[in-house]
Amino acid sequence: MSDSLPIDAVLGDICAALSDKGAGVLIAPPGAGKTTGVAPALLDEAWCDGQIIITSPRRIAARAAAERMAEALGEKPGETVGYMTRLDSKVSAGTRIIVMTEAILVNRLVDDPELPGVSALLFDEAHERHLDSDLGLALALEAREVLRDDLRVLVMSATIDGSRFADLIGGDTPVIESEGRSFPLEIRWLGADGTAPVEDQAARGIITAWREEQGDILAFLPGVREIERVRERSESKLPDTPILPLHGQVEPAAQRAAIRRDCEGRRRVVLATAIAETSLTLDGVSIVVDAGLARYSEYDRAAGTTHLVTRRASQAAATQRAGRAARQGPGIAYRLWEEGGHGGRPEFAPPEIAIADLAPLLLKLARWGNTDPAALAWLDTPPEASIAAARSDLQALSALDGDGRITEWGEAIGRMPMSPDQAAAVLQGASAGCADEAARLVMLIQERGLGGRSEDLAQRLSGWRGERSARAKNAARIAQGWARLAAKEMIESTTTAQSAAECLALARPGFVAKRRDPKGEQWLSAGGRGFQLDATSPLAASEWIVIADAQGRAKGARITSGIEIRPERIEALFANQVEERSTALWNNTENRVEFRREKRLGAIVLARGPDPSPDVDQVVDILVEKALEKLGELLPQGFLARAAFAGVDTLSEAGLSESAGMWLVPLLAGRRDLGLPPQRYADAALSLLDWNARQALDEAAPVHFSSPAGTRHAIDYTGDDAPSVEVRVQALFGLDSHPLIGAGKTAAPLLLKLTSPAGRPIQSTRDLPGFWRGSWADVAKDMKGRYPKHRWPERPWEEKPSLKTKNAFNRG
Repeated sequence: MSDSLPIDAVLGDICAALSDKGAGVLIAPPGAGKTTGVAPALLDEAWCDGQIIITSPRRIAARAAAERMAEALGEKPGETVGYMTRLDSKVSAGTRIIVMTEAILVNRLVDDPELPGVSALLFDEAHERHLDSDLGLALALEAREVLRDDLRVLVMSATIDGSRFADLIGGDTPVIESEGRSFPLEIRWLGADGTAPVEDQAARGIITAWREEQGDILAFLPGVREIERVRERSESKLPDTPILPLHGQVEPAAQRAAIRRDCEGRRRVVLATAIAETSLTLDGVSIVVDAGLARYSEYDRAAGTTHLVTRRASQAAATQRAGRAARQGPGIAYRLWEEGGHGGRPEFAPPEIAIADLAPLLLKLARWGNTDPAALAWLDTPPEASIAAARSDLQALSALDGDGRITEWGEAIGRMPMSPDQAAAVLQGASAGCADEAARLVMLIQERGLGGRSEDLAQRLSGWRGERSARAKNAARIAQGWARLAAKEMIESTTTAQSAAECLALARPGFVAKRRDPKGEQWLSAGGRGFQLDATSPLAASEWIVIADAQGRAKGARITSGIEIRPERIEALFANQVEERSTALWNNTENRVEFRREKRLGAIVLARGPDPSPDVDQVVDILVEKALEKLGELLPQGFLARAAFAGVDTLSEAGLSESAGMWLVPLLAGRRDLGLPPQRYADAALSLLDWNARQALDEAAPVHFSSPAGTRHAIDYTGDDAPSVEVRVQALFGLDSHPLIGAGKTAAPLLLKLTSPAGRPIQSTRDLPGFWRGSWADVAKDMKGRYPKHRWPERPWEEKPSLKTKNAFNRG
C-alpha cells in the first residue's frame, strides 16, 4: 500500500487476531496508516472470501479513504476498493473493500443481520462514539454471536481505551497497539480574547501563522458560519492565497481540492469543521490553527428538538487536531486558548448515545427484534429517560404498539433511510400522490444550505430546482430513490394530506404551530411548546406552519426551517386529533371561575366561546384549589395564627387543606366565586371541631380580652410579639396582676399595648405590676399635661377602672 507505514509492523498481529479470535482492537495514532493499510492486508487471508466493510464517521473521510486505497492499487474507486455514502457511491460487482458511512452499515445490518458476502467489519475512528457507530457495533456483536460466528470484527482508533472495547467484545479479544509516524510537533498558546468574536481571533491566528511559518495551514472552527466569516476576514489579508472551506456542505470536487496540495504549488489555507479531525490526511499541511471549539447536536427532550451547542473542544479532540500538522513532517499547532486552562477541558467529548434523540435507534432495534435496548452490548448503555421519550414519540407516530413492538406502519417507516418522522412524511406523500415533493422536503431538512438559506422550505425547494451543481443533482437523485421506495412500501392508507407540506405536518403533528403575534415572532406548537422566528423571515406572514427544524432550548427555541399550511385545511387534516372540551378559566381580578367551550388542536385553541353548561364538580374543584392557595386572605385576620398558638393542628393550613372536602366543598357548592365574608369561612372551618375541642381552643387562645372596665378587645395572635392586645390604660386601673393567655404550663403573658384616651400608644408591657410601680409616674405626669380632664392617680392599681373623665367619674 505504501513505501513504509507504521501499521505494517503490526499487520501480522492483526491478521493473527482475526484468524484465531475472530476479533481485535487496534490502537494506532494518527498517521500510522490504519484506515488505508489494514483492509488491503486482509484480502489474501484464508477466511476472507467476501467483502471487507470499513465504517467511516463522515462522507468526506469515506470517499477520501477509498480514493487513496484505490490510487495505491493503481485503480479507480469502484474497482477493488469502493465507497458508499448517501449522496455518492462507487461500487461494482468486483469491489472487495467498501468504505461506508456508519448509518449505511446499520441499515444493512437491520435489513439482513447475516450480512451475506461480508467477511469482516472494521469500525474505524471508534473513539468518536457516534450513535450509529455504537449501534452498528452492538448489532454486529449480536449477529456474530447468534448468526455469524465467522464474521470478523476489528475496532480501530487512535485514542480509545482499548481494554473497554476488548471487554465489550469478549472472548479474550486481543488489543494491538501500533506506533505512529513520529514527527516533531510544537504547540504554541496564543491565548483567548474574551472581547473578540472567535472568527476575529481565528483570522488573527491564521495571519500570524502565515507570516511566521512555512507550509499549508489547517484551521479548525466550530461551524459553517464561522468558516465563512473567517474566510471573509482572511481573503483581504491574503489576496493571492487559496482559502478553501472543508465541511459537509462543500461539493465533492471542492472537498478534494481542500484535501490535496494546490496544483500550482501555492500555499493554501483550509478552514474546516471537526470533519478534518480524524481519518483525513491533508497533503502539505504543517500548521494547525485551532479555535478550541466544537459543535455538538444535542436532543432536548422538553422541546422535542435537536439543537446545536458550541462548547470547548475536548483534550482528545485538541490532540487529534494538533496531530494533523505533523502527519507528513514536523509541524506546529497554534491554540487560541491558554496553556493553564487546557487541563480544565473535558478529557473526551460526550458519546452521542448520551445526548442524541434515540427514536431512530429504538426503531432500528425494534426492526431487529429487540424491545429492550439494555440487553445489547454497549460501551455506554442508552439513558432510560431518552429511551422512554423515544418510545413515546414512536408510539405517537404509530410505529410502535403499546408493548413497544414494531407495527406494520413502523416496519415501513424503518425501511426508509431517514429519521422516523421524516420517513412517515415521505410515506404519507406516497399515499397522497406527492411522494417526490415530500421526499424533496425531507432532503432539504437534512441538507442545510441546499436550495438556499431561507427558513421557508417552499422557497428552498424552488431554489433547489434551479441549481445545477453536483450536490443538487445527487440530492435530487437520492430524493427520487426515496420516493420510489416509499411507493413500494406504501400500505393501505386513509391519509387526509393533499400536499407535501401537509404530509410533513401529519408526520410531525406536535410541531404544527400557529402564529401568536402580528409580527410572526412568537409561535405556539400543538405540542405546547413556544418557538421564535425572525420577523423578517418569509414564514413570519403565515398563520400556520409545520416546524421542520428548530435550534435552541425548550423555552424559545428558534425556528430554522418550516413550511406554511393553509389555515382552512387544519381541521380537515387533523380531524381525528381536534377535540372540543369545556375549559375552566380563573379570573384573578374577580376571584371567580369562568367557563369557555374550546376547540383545540393540542395546545392550540382553534375556537372559543362561553359554555352554557359547565361541569359543576369542576367548578367546585377549582374554587377549592384557589381557596386553599389564599386561606390567609379568606379567613379572618389572625385565625390561622390563633389556631397555631393553641396548637390545634386541625385548623392549620395543612389540616384545613387535608379536610377541605368536609368544610370547604359544602361551603362553596353552587358558587362560582370566593366572595364570602371572612366569618363564613371561619365558621365553616370551626365546624371541624366538636364542642369540647371548641372549648379547649377558646380556653387556650381566647378571641377577646375583657378589661376591668368591662371593655372587650380583640387579641392579636400574629407577629413576633403575639399574643398582644391594644387597650386604654384607664381600663386597667384596679388590676395588680398581669393577664395570662392559656392555662397551666402553657400560659403566656399577654402583651398589653397601652394607649392614651385618644388611642395613641403610650407603652407596651408584659409586667403590669412592674409598670405601675415603675415608669407609670412619668407616664402619668405626661398624661396630666395632655389630658387634664382624665384621672391620672399615683397608685392606679388601687383605683376603680373607668374610661370616664374626672367629672363624669365623680358624678358616679
